[in-house]
Order: sequence, then C-alpha cells, then structure tokens
Amino acid sequence: MIGYRVMVIEDQIAKEVRRTGEAPGWGHPAFTDVATSYGPCRLCLRTFETGTDRRILFTYDPFEQLEPFPLPGPIYVRENSCGRHPEHQPMPGELEELPLTFNGYGRGRLLHAQERTTDPLAIETTIQRMLGRPDVDYIHVRNTEAGCYILRIERKDDGTAS
Repeated sequence: MIGYRVMVIEDQIAKEVRRTGEAPGWGHPAFTDVATSYGPCRLCLRTFETGTDRRILFTYDPFEQLEPFPLPGPIYVRENSCGRHPEHQPMPGELEELPLTFNGYGRGRLLHAQERTTDPLAIETTIQRMLGRPDVDYIHVRNTEAGCYILRIERKDDGTAS
C-alpha cells in the first residue's frame, strides 16, 4: 500500500481571502453568497448545505509552487473560519459520495492518467493505481460536474500507509 497525504489549500490563503475580499496573488475580487450547490470547502473539505451555508468564490492556482506555469480556476471556502482538513487523514466520507475526477500528473504539469468515479469503493483503488505509476508524481481531485479543483494527493515521504 502506497502511503499518501491529502493536501488542501493553506489556511493562510483562506484567511487572506476572508480578510481582503480578493484572490491572493491574483487581485481578482472574491464573491460571497449563500451556497447554491454542495461545494465542498477547499479548506475543511466539508460540503456546503445549499441555501444555508455562506461561501466565498475566488481564483486559485492548484499548481502554484509545484509547476512554473499557472492554471487558475474558481474554488470555494466557507465565509466563516473552519478547520483545515489534516493531511494525514483520508478524504472525508461526504466527498466520497460526489462525482470525482482523478488527474494523475507528472512534473511539467503533464497529465498521464485520468479516471472518474461515483463509486466510494473505487476511490482508494484509483488512488493506489495512479500513485503506483512511475510517471505520476501527484493527483488532482476535481469535481466531475463542475470541473473545479478540490484537493491534491501526493505520496508520503516516509512510506507509511494512509
């Protein structure tokens, strides 16, 4: 079993968006409204309660500090502070119920593998299969319906299982 980490956005990014009302590094205005879809929040990974939870939409580059060329897109965080999902924890169960796309990237932002699933039982197998490929350095998990980035999965350095 290949050990891996579930990487969400940095807490500081969410704090800056909440404080400034702008996308860090881009200066684009952030937009706050009541959730009209399930999300999830890219910090805590909990889904939004439609019609109740307030969320902030902003521009984010999931390749920042990984690759030299940006590929920004929209993501959401909760309007109010929430806890960052711990990287040593697996994806929360509520994410497993969403339609997910797994993109396996090699250095240089080269897409080497892509799999979609709506089956919670297929997620771990998909992650293990992709991380088992020598040409895949990390995985981006995206919402299949909206196409938005959710999180990154990368191998653990110490070789322990997740």
